[in-house]
Amino acid sequence: MKRVLTAVFLFFFLGTSAYPLTYEEIKEAYQSSFTYEKSGNYEEAIKALMPVYKNYPNGYTVNLRLGWLYYLIGKYANSIYHYEKALKSVPSSVEAMLGLSLPYMAQGRWGDVESLMYRLLKIDYYNYYGNLRLSFALRKLKKFSVAEAVARKMLAIYPTDVNFLNELAISLFHQGKKSYAESLFKDILILDPENVIAKEYMELLKGKGEKREEKGEKLRPSQAF
Repeated sequence: MKRVLTAVFLFFFLGTSAYPLTYEEIKEAYQSSFTYEKSGNYEEAIKALMPVYKNYPNGYTVNLRLGWLYYLIGKYANSIYHYEKALKSVPSSVEAMLGLSLPYMAQGRWGDVESLMYRLLKIDYYNYYGNLRLSFALRKLKKFSVAEAVARKMLAIYPTDVNFLNELAISLFHQGKKSYAESLFKDILILDPENVIAKEYMELLKGKGEKREEKGEKLRPSQAF
């Protein structure tokens, strides 16, 4: 544990300046930023961190957080810039890769999401959100059979997971395997009676509905869709 904490400390202070901030100044900056974020004032949450960023421009933690905050206000280029800086500091960071996938998804950059999630899965093969976002990106790229394989891989270890059941059912639907897809959507509605996606596809299967456009949502890097 001591070794882990030391590593976090070092990553935080990568790129130290000639006039470093004190511990209390850094702590206060982060506390202010979290408080502003909680109230929905994301611009001020960013401003609160600027003294830390100016003193430690290559710091892992500050860039990770700025990536998230810029994502929240829809400044995706800024978000990508900071998530990439965080990844440069810690190339194996799964949380930074998940974070970077958020602005990519918001911009509809599905090829980039696919590549990034494959990179993540080389580090953490069964990462829940990495596999979920990969499956989603593959479907957006119309690689339905590959998305199906990802969903099946995860259902082997999470057999009743509704997110991956939906991914599998949707992938099957778009491959013309509608009877199989329908049986899965029915199973999903047993597990989650109010599941919106399953309900919409059941209406489609009955010829009564119209599928809504799937979009990225404002999520934390560790959240599913």
